[in-house]
Amino acid sequence: MATLTLNTTAVPASLANLNMSDVKKPTQQTAVQMRRNKLSKQLWEQVQLATALANGSSFAPIRTRTIKDKLTGERKTVEQPKRIKPWWFTAEDGSVCLQVRYGVQVLEIGKGKNTITLTSKEQLVDTLNLVKQAAESGELDKQIAAVATKARLNRTK
Repeated sequence: MATLTLNTTAVPASLANLNMSDVKKPTQQTAVQMRRNKLSKQLWEQVQLATALANGSSFAPIRTRTIKDKLTGERKTVEQPKRIKPWWFTAEDGSVCLQVRYGVQVLEIGKGKNTITLTSKEQLVDTLNLVKQAAESGELDKQIAAVATKARLNRTK
């Protein structure tokens, strides 16, 4: 019986100029990365909502839910629009105030400050995109961790 041996040290000439390593793909994301992704997804939804409202249309992403039919007792998968509440409101002086949320809790963007004040709604989409970039780059990790820890402690009480 013949055995097949592979020469693992030889690299094809066409791939010789590539930078190779033996790094393994992580099997799961870290908690910090999962939190960043959650906030980034929520910010994306807010950007889509603000863009739709500026264009005079509506934004309602579809989510699938499993419900139990009361008559027959069988489970069905139904598509329903997801309700998204805007994170901004208009203040008494006419300025637009934006509060960034992680779940239902408001993030403290600056020390003791949790609201971003804008002069008009036209700045809303750009500001949301800026906050999204900051979240994805890790600039809001401390604030997200503080809110997540607070929420976890509230659940255990």
